[in-house]
Amino acid sequence: KAMCVRCGSLLYSRKKNSLDRTLSLVIAGLILFFITNMFPLLEMKSKGLILETTLFQGVKSLYNQDMRGLSILVLMTCIVVPFIQLSGLFYVLLPLKYNRLPPLTPLVFRFIRKLQPWSMMEVFMLGILVSTVKLASMAAIVPGTGLYAFGLLIFVLAAAQASLDPDIVWSRLPDRTSRPYQAGEPTLSCPVCELVVPVTSPHRRLGRQCCPRCGEILHRRKPRSLQRTTALILAALILYIPANVLPIMQVTSLGRIQTDTIMSGALFLIESGMWPLALVIFIASIFVPMLKILILILLLVSVRWRWTWRPRERTQLYRILELVGRWSMVDIYVVTILVALVQLGNLANVIAQPGALFFAAVVVLTMLASMSFDPRLIWDRHSQASKA
Repeated sequence: KAMCVRCGSLLYSRKKNSLDRTLSLVIAGLILFFITNMFPLLEMKSKGLILETTLFQGVKSLYNQDMRGLSILVLMTCIVVPFIQLSGLFYVLLPLKYNRLPPLTPLVFRFIRKLQPWSMMEVFMLGILVSTVKLASMAAIVPGTGLYAFGLLIFVLAAAQASLDPDIVWSRLPDRTSRPYQAGEPTLSCPVCELVVPVTSPHRRLGRQCCPRCGEILHRRKPRSLQRTTALILAALILYIPANVLPIMQVTSLGRIQTDTIMSGALFLIESGMWPLALVIFIASIFVPMLKILILILLLVSVRWRWTWRPRERTQLYRILELVGRWSMVDIYVVTILVALVQLGNLANVIAQPGALFFAAVVVLTMLASMSFDPRLIWDRHSQASKA
């Protein structure tokens, strides 16, 4: 392994038989993906009625309840993005297995790498577990064939990402660098393929300097990082209030109407004796979003005021943001499953409420804020102080 001497981040790790292992896992993942979407995830049996739901039915139910933005978000994070990842890797890796380079390889592989944070199938699985607990008192819940395939797919996709060595793709691309950079010469590093090129490199895309290998636009620092992150955090902070105050779903059971907020959902799990699951929901849906906002505010203030205080620890805080950010989506997936399954007319019915849309917006905004923040800004002042 190669580690950054300054912040300790992993730069490179050798992976044995990366191409063969990743390609095998991708093929298995594509098979499991189609099984997951063709067969029901869960079956609910109540008073002689049997209801089934698939991933797409959950999306369709949200759309029919005029939650179009929410339905598109679930569709993208649980169906479209995972399929693009799997099919894109298959498209790139299969020809490489036979020493061939498919057309548009830099564009396809760069797109796959950028989409990775938006694949949230493992978070959806946690949402299924919470939904099962919530429905246990209402009906008998039976796992379907799609759920078993879905569980296997999560592990296969994670294993494929872990076994993939991006260098097996980037190293096969033709080197179009005009010249090697000289010692001490200003350089730029590509954020996607990690190629280091001179700042005077002539390669251009859309009128701006780009990576000669993968085509990514190059910048010394992310453009307007502080301004964009500040705007996104302020928007998330504003929406955080209605996200926690407004109900995320309305449950009608035998004529009795009950509205649930994020906090009341966690309290329900506590009352049901599911303390571990309640703790997970509280951490993922209440504690983590606020923690993300506070950490980003701390990072923004430290950069604006040019702190030299503990840059390594602040960088580690930023890595934590990237790791835990998407797990806040669990409540959105719980709503998706319940809306799809609980449609029993006057007996029981679940309707998504505006709080779910506000909460989804908070999660997306905080993820975009962490992506727009440039952690290299933390080290700029530290480097200047060291030189002085």
